[in-house]
Amino acid sequence: MADPFGFLKYPKKENPYREISERIYDWQELQIPLSEKDRQEQAARCMDCGIPFCHSGTFYGGKRAVSGCPNDNLIPEWNDLVFQGRYQAAFERLAKTNPLPEMTGRVCPAPCEKSCTESLNGEGVAIHDNERFIIDTAFENDWVKASGHPGKSTGFKVAIIGSGPAGLSAAWRLNQLGHDVTVYERSDRFGGLLMYGIPNMKLDKGIVQRRIDLMADLGVTFIANIEIGRDIMPEELEARFDRVILATGASMPRELEIEGRELNGVKLAVDYLTEVTKEVLQYGKKTTNRELEGKHVIVIGGGDTGNDCIGSAVRQGAASVTQLEITPELPISRDNNNPWPEYPMTKRTGYGQEEALAVYKNSIIKHQTSTTRFIGAECGSIAAIEVVKVNQSFQPIDGTQETLKADLVLLAMGFLGAETTLFDAFDVHKIYDDYTTNNERVLVAGDAKRGPSLVIWAVREGRLAAEKVDESLRSLSISSAI
Repeated sequence: MADPFGFLKYPKKENPYREISERIYDWQELQIPLSEKDRQEQAARCMDCGIPFCHSGTFYGGKRAVSGCPNDNLIPEWNDLVFQGRYQAAFERLAKTNPLPEMTGRVCPAPCEKSCTESLNGEGVAIHDNERFIIDTAFENDWVKASGHPGKSTGFKVAIIGSGPAGLSAAWRLNQLGHDVTVYERSDRFGGLLMYGIPNMKLDKGIVQRRIDLMADLGVTFIANIEIGRDIMPEELEARFDRVILATGASMPRELEIEGRELNGVKLAVDYLTEVTKEVLQYGKKTTNRELEGKHVIVIGGGDTGNDCIGSAVRQGAASVTQLEITPELPISRDNNNPWPEYPMTKRTGYGQEEALAVYKNSIIKHQTSTTRFIGAECGSIAAIEVVKVNQSFQPIDGTQETLKADLVLLAMGFLGAETTLFDAFDVHKIYDDYTTNNERVLVAGDAKRGPSLVIWAVREGRLAAEKVDESLRSLSISSAI
């Protein structure tokens, strides 16, 4: 184990963010990694707690937020190895459960840290940043490629539809196990929301592409711009492949069907973030285009996607950004009915909100606010929105109506679930807990199975679905040999 008194010797230090005055003019990564010495000290803060809550994901009290790592990462073990300076061994421990730690080490909200025993009376161990350090060190030393070399070929072929975190996780594991893997993606680039749903300053697209390039080098076939059911029929896939994994994500966004929704300038957040990323990929991350200068932006939704929209709009020079959230403001500290190790339902300020506060000099968030109407100009573009305050039951409060100027409105209200067209095409009507379906040749993993969730859940489900495929295919081999 790490230093048993490390949590008493060293205060928690997270990777610092670059100065706001600098970072809002480019799309480069937010964080500045700590030194190796600092990282070892942070790993030393992982105490000998006896029963670690960090590496087992649990839902408490019926809440949606998970506490602890849903992926069962062996956190105390690799923290100890980092403390000892045994970085390759730490990577090997991390890679046993997490095929994509460079993604989660950047974008995961770290429920592991919230359930860390040290966070009961302290701040918790900096697990998230330690994970990033391990995988970044592994890539620098070329350990990752060695860990992904495929085993002896099984002769079986598996198709994966969707190249988000679940699809990539499944492809990595299946390739390791010796299967012939082909990943189909309907977009022009691979990575799903890792590529187009998360802005570059939060997850550099070079990091995503590096993993995809490595997987291709190790034998995974990637095919982009393919729509299943249009460019290739499900029957053809089932005929060509021994198994198919649907990892298409929860791509149906929650809409706001009110008057004026058709106006130009009212966009889904995921469409806006995709446009932003495509421009970064085309023109580079060192400068921003400032194309929103003089424009007033409204972001409807208070989650991570909304925060990403705020940070992106600030970088594009928006004259103002206002965020609308229908729920009440969260408390500063835990309520009595939300004790440790539950995920803390407390107020948090995202990087985009911090940037907006620094630029516009006042709070941009309006809580308990609902949008009732989009107001257009004569040209058919959005000009303003009409909002109203709501009570705890989300009912309008008389006399609180307000009109806000708007040149761009971004709907960041989350996703409802998976598109069902593909399920129907493969005759999938039941999805079981072990990722199998009523169609014995088709499995479902990630957000397509569980609904909108964290990247770490998708990574876990992709890996476990791959192992379920491996189990079923190897049983076929045994049966045919008897």
